[in-house]
Amino acid sequence: MNNLLSAFRLATLPAETNSFRAEVKAFLKSSLEPMPADILARSWMGFNAAFSKKLAARGWVGVTLPARYGGASLDAFSRFVLVEELLAAGAPVSAHWIADRQSGPLILKFGTEAQRQFYLPKICAAEAFFCIGMSEPNAGSDLASVGTRATRCEGGWRLNGRKIWTTNAHHCHYMIALVRSSGEPQDRQKGLSQFIVDLALPGVTVRPIRDLAGDAHFSEVFFDNVLLADDALIGNEGSGWAQVNAELAFERSGPERVYSSIVLLEHWITCLRRSPDASAHAATIGRFATHLATLRNMSIAVTAKLVNGESPLVEAALVKDIGTEFEQSIPALIEAAIAMDPDAPVDAELYRAVAYVSQVAPTYSLRGGTREILRGMIARGLGLR
Repeated sequence: MNNLLSAFRLATLPAETNSFRAEVKAFLKSSLEPMPADILARSWMGFNAAFSKKLAARGWVGVTLPARYGGASLDAFSRFVLVEELLAAGAPVSAHWIADRQSGPLILKFGTEAQRQFYLPKICAAEAFFCIGMSEPNAGSDLASVGTRATRCEGGWRLNGRKIWTTNAHHCHYMIALVRSSGEPQDRQKGLSQFIVDLALPGVTVRPIRDLAGDAHFSEVFFDNVLLADDALIGNEGSGWAQVNAELAFERSGPERVYSSIVLLEHWITCLRRSPDASAHAATIGRFATHLATLRNMSIAVTAKLVNGESPLVEAALVKDIGTEFEQSIPALIEAAIAMDPDAPVDAELYRAVAYVSQVAPTYSLRGGTREILRGMIARGLGLR
């Protein structure tokens, strides 16, 4: 237990990231068009390929990837600063997000040199958008029981099955799919592999799923006898489980697991500044600030482990679990504050923003691993299971 808790001692970003932060702030000030809070609140779920292209032109897509593949060769601390500023500004980053955060690093670590040379420059140029094929209708968060199957055949592999809750699949060029390449679902982690699936291939069908907020960023993806070439396999056949866990450490550790509701919080505070007496909400704002500072420190500590070449699976799960609770508490407490103080200077923009975030907030504890799965991982990391 002490080893896990010691991972979250006070952590700070290197001083050299300050100049990079100033550069990012200046770029966002000049590049982002004014938008209402309910649109900005979509941020890392907001798909805008043109904005991703602008970032790529600055070298800020694939920032941690090596320069020889088109990346900026920056470390995870720089990416932390970039992500923090993008989310705080409500920038629409969803188009390149998954490729930048995890697909690119995964291909860099486990892919062949040919895969690196083909995919990574496209990712860094915001010309290749990726989605993640993990969840399935009959598997949920129990990834070890996936049933989508790749079977060896002449010319490569035949892929059959389906994935669900796949973010932006209807906009993306490629999916990295976790599928069974040998054995049966009862074999659990054994026999799982990861494949890069070109979503334009014959036999691939993508059906968007509309959510409560009226958006359609989730999809269900069907594979009907899709032919994959031999070079679609990432890493070794049967190594998918270890690879996907390394990938999830990237997914769970970033600031996006803390800042999903930050635009709403910022706009609420802006509204309160117009009030002659906002002291009634001081305790709530102080609580948010304290929790945010602590979670930010924890996230930086996990980032430091990534910089050191570690794979902090349990630490990332802990940050994601606690961060999700923080993100979900923001719309709930702001709604309660609005109801308790009807004379507060609340505008229509705030109402729209809190309505949107309240509708999507339940998904925060599903994406990147459900709360139950994460807490099982944390319990094992603490020696409690």
